Amino acid sequence: MATKYKIATTLLVFGIICFVSFELIGSEVDENGFINEPFALLPIGFIFICLSMVLFIVFALIKKK
Repeated sequence: MATKYKIATTLLVFGIICFVSFELIGSEVDENGFINEPFALLPIGFIFICLSMVLFIVFALIKKK
C-alpha cells in the first residue's frame, strides 16, 4: 500500500475512533442542569472522515491520469 493511501486510511480510522469514543464516553446532566459531553469529538471526527474521502478521491483521480 502506498504511503498516500496509508495517510488517507489513518485519517479515516481516526475519524471512526472519534465517533466510537464519543459514544463510549457518553453524556450526563449535572445538578445545575448543564450537559457534560465530549462534543468536540463530533466535528473532529467529521473533519477527519471528510479529509480522508477527499484524499481518496484526489489520489484516485491522479492515478487515473
